[in-house]
Amino acid sequence: MNETEEILKNNQAQLPENAFRELKEGEEYHPIMSPNRKYAEATPYSVTVGLLLAVIFSAAAAYLGLKVGQVFEAAIPIAIIAVGLSGALKKDNPLGQNVIIQSIGACSGVVVAGAIFTLPALYILKAKYPDITVNFLQIFLSSLLGGILGILFFIPFRKYFVKDMHGKYPFPEATATTQVLISAEGKGEKQGGQAITLVVASLIGGIYDYVVATFGAWAETITTTASSWGTALAEKTKIVFSCNTGAALLGLGYIVGLKYAFVIFAGSIFVWWIIIPLLGTYGAPEIAAMSSADIFAKYAKLIGIGGIAMAGVIGIIKSWGIICQAIGLAKREFKGGASQEKPVRWQLDISMKHIVFFIALALVAVLLFFSFGVIDTLWQALIAWVVVTIIAFLFTTVAANAIAIVGSNPVSGMTLMTLIIASAIFVAIGLKGSSGIVASMVIGGVVCTALSMAGGFVTDLKIGYWLGSTPKTQESWKFLGTLVSAATVGGVILVLNEVYGFTGENALVAPQANAMASVIDPLMTGGETPWILYIVGAILALILNWLGVPALAFCLGMFIPLSLNTPMLVGGAIAYIVSHSSKNTEINNARRDRGTLIASGLIAGGALFGVFAAVTKFVGYEPNLGWSESTTQLLGVAAYSLLIIYLIWDSMRVKNAERL
Repeated sequence: MNETEEILKNNQAQLPENAFRELKEGEEYHPIMSPNRKYAEATPYSVTVGLLLAVIFSAAAAYLGLKVGQVFEAAIPIAIIAVGLSGALKKDNPLGQNVIIQSIGACSGVVVAGAIFTLPALYILKAKYPDITVNFLQIFLSSLLGGILGILFFIPFRKYFVKDMHGKYPFPEATATTQVLISAEGKGEKQGGQAITLVVASLIGGIYDYVVATFGAWAETITTTASSWGTALAEKTKIVFSCNTGAALLGLGYIVGLKYAFVIFAGSIFVWWIIIPLLGTYGAPEIAAMSSADIFAKYAKLIGIGGIAMAGVIGIIKSWGIICQAIGLAKREFKGGASQEKPVRWQLDISMKHIVFFIALALVAVLLFFSFGVIDTLWQALIAWVVVTIIAFLFTTVAANAIAIVGSNPVSGMTLMTLIIASAIFVAIGLKGSSGIVASMVIGGVVCTALSMAGGFVTDLKIGYWLGSTPKTQESWKFLGTLVSAATVGGVILVLNEVYGFTGENALVAPQANAMASVIDPLMTGGETPWILYIVGAILALILNWLGVPALAFCLGMFIPLSLNTPMLVGGAIAYIVSHSSKNTEINNARRDRGTLIASGLIAGGALFGVFAAVTKFVGYEPNLGWSESTTQLLGVAAYSLLIIYLIWDSMRVKNAERL
């Protein structure tokens, strides 16, 4: 037996050989769990653990998202925990239950994204308009109803994305999560080695981020403006460079990969090294007097917003055929014209008749929420309801496509477009000012959560498809996970507002919510709306699409701060180095997969310890080491370099006969 065969024997993932490639004519995919057998899936154990993790990760994801603007997909770290628990409890055949734990728990990340990208904008604008009111019920119902709509709107598209398009989409998040889940099927030393790797990575990432967030032992963001030459360069040319040193973002970049991390980073560089220097050098005197960060916030980022909106429209146009197919299939099944052959367990969805009924029920609930909890006038509430229904449904496929291709959901950009459209309509019907702001942001929260849920749900269902879970079971219990996550994130947002706030010195950055606030304010209060900047961004997206560049990823990079995009590129570059470090393809794959587990540990540990840091500050413990900025910057470079070295070194420890 040669070396490659030995690697395959000992380390090959248990998924079938055709799991990740397109099927040949007449070829079928057979999942790990036989479609002809029943497995333990939704049990008291799996549901309880899934709900507990939904609570924990809702808090963790909310903190991380509001702090750095990136909400990680909770599926991977939750899968890691599920695998570890099943091993510790010595569960027999735990795969089906672990899928349900992951599916319920993963509601946290998607619900959090829908809430924190929009609703904190109300707190931000409240500082300017004191009569704006924000309460727990608005946040909770906005997240809950949006999540329910996202689940219901996506189910008709499940077969297309996860079955019909088998092998045509990479599904990076689903791939990594699936590999984690099947690791529980391993035995003995291999499984123990995986658990140790994950625990060590989580502790390193968690302690690393906790120390910098709580003690400020080194700079959380290293930047050229911390030096005299960098400050001079920024003053003369407005050119700056910065990088967040957090462990969680580094891990996220590794999982996203080099290709799309580079496109996102290119969008950032286009803004920070081209647009901002041009505006700062040749713009009006008041612009030239601004710092690079202010030019970015007030002008350059708005071009990215226009680009994201247009990229969303392009996505809808490209997905129109898929939308029509899903509607046609739903009609045939509803009328009894679909095949009468009973689907196997592996392909069994909630009945389309039930889906239509639940959609109608959910839409009625949304209308009642708008009428009695957001907008006083019934006909204005009805118009808002129509806007939400149409946009949430149309953008479902855009969100799913984004997740399937790049593993990240452009939900914030699509929500921005929703806000622009909705606000223009509301002003036209007389709903403006503070009441219009509240209405637009709460409605934006519903749409944002719906799209976030649709994008996240495709990951869950693809995982279930690869492994052989029952779609109907995943779909049914997803609602309960959404309920628990919505309640948790509502409470967490209120607490974080009390501890940190969203405005003023040392406030949570909440970049997406700030973008929403900057868009909605002039639209609703009669101020000057920067339509020219939006139009420029839209034209840029059209050109990028024409050139074959992923417009959505590029424009996302344009409106997320450079310091948050740089570590994405660093992580993506590490993934490329690790996966091309040997002449042996199997060793490269093994190293890449080990790196994925380590990166997942960095994400989970960094986010969870971020919550611990928030609790530490909440109780009033805020130590100050008193070190100079130059010292913390140098320590930041050193600490970040050590973290990078650890990720590369530990990923490449695979030599020949161990996979992960």
